[in-house]
Parts: sequence; C-alpha cells; structure tokens
Amino acid sequence: MNSLVFLRLMVMLVQLWPCSPSAQNSSAQNTVQSFTPVRRVKRGWLWEPLFATEEQISPDPVYIGQLKSDLDKEDGNLEYILTGEGAGSFFYIDKYTGKIYVKQKLDREKKPFYILSAKAINRSTQLPVEPDSEFIIKVRDINDNEPQFLDGPYVATVPEMSPEGISVTQVTATDADDPSYGNSARLLYSLVEGQPYFSVEPKTGVIRMASEMDRETKDQYLVIIQAKDMVGQPGAFSATATVTINLSDINDNPPEFQQRLYYMSVSEEAPVGTTIGKVFAEDRDIGDNAAMDYSIEADSSDVFNIITNDETQEGIILLKKRVDYESKRRYSIQVKAVNRYIDERFLKEGPFEDTTIVKINVEDADEPPVFTLENYVMEIVEGAMRGTLVGVVTARDPDDDESPVRYSIVHSSHLKRLFSINEHNGTIITTEPLDREIASWHNITVTATETRNPEKISEANVYVQVLDVNDNAPEFPKYYETFVCENAVSGQLIQSISAVDKDDSAEGHHFYFSLAQEDSNSSHFTIKDNQDNTAGIFTGKSGFSRQEQFFFYLPILIQDNGTPPLTSTNTLTVTVCDCDTEVSTFYCRYGAFMYSLGLSTEALVAALACILIFLVFFLAIVTIRQQQQQKPPFSEKMEDFRENIVSYDDEGGGEEDTEAFDISALRTRTVMRTHKPRKKVASEIQSLYRQSLQVGPDSAIFRQFISEKLEEANTDPSVPPYDSLQTYAFEGTGSLAGSLSSLGSNTSDMDQSYDYLADWGPHFKQLAGMYSSHRTVGD
Repeated sequence: MNSLVFLRLMVMLVQLWPCSPSAQNSSAQNTVQSFTPVRRVKRGWLWEPLFATEEQISPDPVYIGQLKSDLDKEDGNLEYILTGEGAGSFFYIDKYTGKIYVKQKLDREKKPFYILSAKAINRSTQLPVEPDSEFIIKVRDINDNEPQFLDGPYVATVPEMSPEGISVTQVTATDADDPSYGNSARLLYSLVEGQPYFSVEPKTGVIRMASEMDRETKDQYLVIIQAKDMVGQPGAFSATATVTINLSDINDNPPEFQQRLYYMSVSEEAPVGTTIGKVFAEDRDIGDNAAMDYSIEADSSDVFNIITNDETQEGIILLKKRVDYESKRRYSIQVKAVNRYIDERFLKEGPFEDTTIVKINVEDADEPPVFTLENYVMEIVEGAMRGTLVGVVTARDPDDDESPVRYSIVHSSHLKRLFSINEHNGTIITTEPLDREIASWHNITVTATETRNPEKISEANVYVQVLDVNDNAPEFPKYYETFVCENAVSGQLIQSISAVDKDDSAEGHHFYFSLAQEDSNSSHFTIKDNQDNTAGIFTGKSGFSRQEQFFFYLPILIQDNGTPPLTSTNTLTVTVCDCDTEVSTFYCRYGAFMYSLGLSTEALVAALACILIFLVFFLAIVTIRQQQQQKPPFSEKMEDFRENIVSYDDEGGGEEDTEAFDISALRTRTVMRTHKPRKKVASEIQSLYRQSLQVGPDSAIFRQFISEKLEEANTDPSVPPYDSLQTYAFEGTGSLAGSLSSLGSNTSDMDQSYDYLADWGPHFKQLAGMYSSHRTVGD
C-alpha cells in the first residue's frame, strides 16, 4: 500500500473517531484540543488526527497537528508544502517540521471541515520524496448559537371548558449548532408565563390545558414559552416565544331575563300586527350559542304573538287579535326564551331557558261603530217590486250603546243604484226590480257613522243573491242553417236542434219540442223529440222543387219544465238545394244568396264581366295621364333657346324707378344686365363668356366688363345663397337709327328733341307721332 492510500484511510478513521469526554467540554474551555498523538508508522507519511476548534481566539497561531514523512531525518533536507482549502489563509505549515497551525478564527456553521493536500520535496533537488496526499481538518463545534423560534408569533384557539391535558398547539425552536456533537443543539422547553392554566412538554414543545377555563371570565391568554440549549445546563443560550391562546365559545350559559316583570299598553284602536313592546333575555355566550327563540305561554297566546329579532336577539310582542277595552282591560302573559342550539354536555346543569311576566293594559279609545256581522248575506226574488225589503244591518257604538248610528250605502258613480237603506234603522230595500239573468249577485258596502263624531266610520259588506223565477222561455242556442235536397226522400233527417234557457232550474232543464198546429208546411216536414233536450227535423215527403218553393219556414214550439212552464216559438228556415241526397253547404249558400238577389247565374257573370272591363279601362286612362305628366313640356332645343329669352309680364316703373334694378353700371356701356333664374350656372356662364369674345365692336371692353361683373357676383356677400345668371348683349349696331336706349343719355327727356324721327321714313311714322316736338314725353 502506498503512502497516499494509507493517508486517505486514516482520514476516514478520523471522521469516525469517537470523541473523549474531555473533547466534548472543549468548547467551554475555548482552547485547542487534539487527541494524544498516535504515530502511525507506514512506508511514507507519518501523521496525527487533525481537529480545529471554532471561534478560538488567540494572538498567536494555534497548533493543531503535524504531518511528517518517514524519510525525514530531521536534518532540514526536506521541505513540507500545504495546499487546498484555507491553505495560507486559515492554515499554514512549518515547512521544516510539518507542523500545522490555525491563523484565523473558524466558524463551523459556515464550513464544518476543510480538505487540504500535503507534499514533501527534497530541498536540494526540488523533487518530491512523497506523493501528494489529501487529508481533512474538521472544525469542532462549540455552543455559539442561540435557539430561535422561526414560526412565531403563535396564535391558537381552544374551546372553553376543555378538559385538562388536551393539546392546544405546539411550538418549535431551532439551533444552528451541531446536533451530533455535545449538547449544543439539544433544546429544553419550559413555561415562563401561563401557569396554572397551561403546561408545556419539555422535549416536544406541545402546549396543553392545565385546567378548565371559562370564556365568559376571560377569553384570551398570553403564554410565554422558553427554549434552552445545552439541555438547560448553566451557561446555555435561550429564546422565548409568545403564544396567544383564544378561548372559543360553547353554549354553556342559558338566557336570563334581566327584568322579571314588564309593563306595556295597547290602544283598543290598534290594528292587528301592531308592535306592543319588546323583551330581552341576556345570554353570556356569543354567536349562534346566544341565539334564542321567544314564545308566549298560557291562554293569552291567541291575542298576542311574539317574534325574535335575530340581529338584536330581542323578543317583539305583536297584536294578533283586536282588543276591546269594554270587554277586557288587562292581560298578563308569560314569555319564555329558549336557546336555539343546545349543547347536550351541559344539560345536566339545568334547562337553557328562562321566563318573564308581561302585563299589558288596554287603553280606551273612541271606536267607530261595530256591525253585528262582518259580512251579511241576503236573498230577494228577481222581479220583486220596487221598495221590497231585502234585509236589515245593525251596528252599535261600543263606547256607548245609547249613541245613535247613521247608515248609508257606498254607491259607485258608474253603477246603477239598485238599493237604498234607511239611515236610522239599517233597513235595505230595492229601488227597482232585479233581473237574475243580468246579475245573480250584488255586492254592496254599508257604512255606519257615529252621530256625535262623524269621523268614526265603519264598513260592512252585504251580499245580495237574486233568486231565480221562471220568466224566460227556452230558445234556439244559435241560428241553424238547414238545407234539403230536391231529391230528398221521405223520412230523411235534415237537422238536429236543441234549446237553452236563461233561467236556472234546481232540478235541471227539460225541454219539449213540437211543430205549431197552424203550420202550413207540416205535411212537408216532421219533428221528433229525443227526450234529451234535443230534437230531429225529418222530411215528410219525397222530392222538392226549387222553382215551386225555395224556402220553407217551420215554426217550432219549445216548452220548459218551469213553474209555470213557458213556451216559445222559434222559426227554422229550410233552404231547398240543387242536389241529389248529399247537401253541399257552399253551393246551397251560393244558390240562396243568388235567389235573395233575384239574379240568375248568367246575369251575375255578365255583371262581373262589365265590372272587369270598366276597371281595365280606368287603369289605362290613369297610366296614360301619368306618362303625359312625366314628359317635359319643352324639347331640349327649345330649352336652349329659352336660355337667351327674358319675358316680362308687368309694366316698368320708368326711369325714375331705380330701386328695382341697378342701372348705373350700365349707363356707360352699350349693354344691358338681365337677371335670370338659376339654371346650370357654371356651363351657361362659360358659354356666354365665350360668345362675348366674338360680339360687339368693343370686344375687349365687353370682355373686361363681363369678367368684372362675374367677380362681383362671386364676392358679393349680400346676394342670395344660390347662383344667378346675368346675360349681357349689345344692341344691334347695323341700324341706321342707332341706339334708341336712353340708358346712355346724359340729358333728360325734357331736353331731348325727337324731330328727326319724321325723316326716317314710313316705318317710323307712328314712333315720330309719339315723340313729336309738340308733345311732352312722359312715362
């Protein structure tokens, strides 16, 4: 085995080497400790187990062990070199002797061991005499860390009155020291504050109940737990933690009334549901454990009721039935309060309930009259004469039986008044006969008013039933459409009929059917009573002719079983149809309709054809008129000519009329300004502008004038908000007479002579006569 392998085996032995008692106490002595040197002689290295104590403070390096080669003759020829973790910083080696020293303070909690390598070389040749060997220096622990409660502060809850020894919670402290060496990390728990209610297990930190506690006495406790290392030996470190222990409530207290007697009062006018007062039973528990229900005992529970306010836990006494001062003036009731949720563990301590007495006085009040009945039911036969007695209502003043009462009926404005009442004695009579078939029941409201205090009014409902009499004869329930074919055979059923009666029969209606004796058609038809309120109509002969008789009218007698019996005659209309034996309702109705109009089928078809032709003709005329209205009145060519034509239908005001047109701008030009309606303004202005470029001897001036007027119209803010068209044109220049316009004249008509018109020839004869020198030119 080489020396390197031998060294590693020895390192493993060092890690498993048991500690002597003196080594376990080394942390307290704060001195360097090591085993008694045990030299291991093998070929190669000679060494000792190496240990260094943490937190060791010394001004000089501390010797912890020695490494030595078996080739060392102690003549200084060998040199020892140390490398690895902490070499040179924490540890150094005497290169001549191989002794290892600690230079700085070590902390096991930061690094528990160091791995280093050692070599031995020949000083002369600088060659290794031993191979590199790795070894470990372990840092021996001392008690330099305090215990810590990392999960604090602690809060725990336990039910009140819990038995002794029950677990409340557990606290745990930690110690950073080495738990495998000595007692530095061995903790011991103790109770600093919390006796005699709680205890703690020394090794586990479990807090337990030491006695039964009542939450109503105290609901919270602060317990201080201490943890010491070194198993509590002197010089050990310690830490404390505070545990807040809350006692949760259980239902261990019954409700208790603070008052054994309550006094309350209620007015006899109070309506049902009125709150009379409140009672309260105190329960020292909280939450659902304090919830309770109130109830009323004894015989008075039919007059009063009590409910529980779940928010305030109060009992609210309500009026269940109206009270009467004159009948009973004082009530005494017993109210009980019972816990809603009961813990059976505490039933042996007594019932969880309590009772109190409530005395209630009834206060007198001026009450309205009281009817003997709340609702009256009366009967009267229909058709009874006006003024017939229906019944009597009675009311009295409960405060004074001698006080008179006035009666009246509340009438609706939209209903007919069928009853009246005597205001002194309450007698109700009819004002006109009643018809059961219109209304079988009548509901009226009667009021009773105190004479001495008209504000005190009470009401009662009176229900009047109208009894039926047999005053309505039976009749057909509907209109029967009855048809018979021309080829019908004798004895053929053509219609089934029934009857209805507006009267009410206690025994049930029964009707009897027959034909009137004076019926002329009795030989054509017969009737059969089915004895079940129906009857059948049968043909009495074979064959019918529409040409001879189209309709048959059968008078049918219907009698009821009333007392006395009533009979009515109902007419059944039978229409003869053009058919064999099976009736077609549609064609029969059509034939009956044509017969009633007195028209044949051919005449009806002709009338319908005429109507159709008239409609077609009318639609054609309407279509032609619409097309003519949509056609424009002028062609496009005429519309183009109209753009240059201006027509006037009124007579001008003369030259002195300067308000209608601004002609001052035209006096210096041989053109005239004309206003036209808006019509394709942009294209027309461009067209006229192009025409003006070719018109007139003074074309440049004309073009300038048009441009100026166009700019003026575009920039003038006073013009209407739409385009306008102004057309300017020269007066003809080829006329020998020249211009006849006075727009360019600077003289008035009075100063101008028109004698030269006579020299123009016969064409101007009439004009010369109008403007001759012997006349005055006017407007």
